[in-house]
Amino acid sequence: MRRRTLLKGAAVSGAAVLGAGYWALPAGPRPAAVSLDGARQVLTDLQGRALRSVSGWSPSEVFNHCAQSIDYSIDGYPELKPAWFRHTLGPAAFAVFSSRGAMRHPLDEAIPGAAALTEPTSQALALQRLQAAFERFAEYQGTLQPHFAYGVLDHAEYAEAHVLHLYNHLSLIRPA
Repeated sequence: MRRRTLLKGAAVSGAAVLGAGYWALPAGPRPAAVSLDGARQVLTDLQGRALRSVSGWSPSEVFNHCAQSIDYSIDGYPELKPAWFRHTLGPAAFAVFSSRGAMRHPLDEAIPGAAALTEPTSQALALQRLQAAFERFAEYQGTLQPHFAYGVLDHAEYAEAHVLHLYNHLSLIRPA
């Protein structure tokens, strides 16, 4: 009984936070580049440019992190949030991000259980790794693995999640 009450309280609190977060996200029309092709073009445009991060991870770490997420959608995430989360709050958060065309999450928070973001160390090679991950995802025809927080997503939903995730992280990347 106590566990059930605790879970209900957590779900209600989480829904309130998600509702508040909805209004904090950018409003208006979705960017035209919320597509795999748009994201891949953005990455192509970054090639050969000196970049810096205004906060948190270096550009190399950001590219490695986003590549990890894409690869895990195919290969499986190392750790998953509890099933109750992946069936309630996680999908609700993704629905908010999807409806607003933008994602907000802690930009220095590693994927649970993921390897360190140290390889490759150079910005150019990390960017190539990310481009290869997007290419692999675009060509992948098999069953995708459940997202560690959002749960089961189809290919189109995962594509949107990966693009919004990338754009959220790129918000802190600037020309050097």
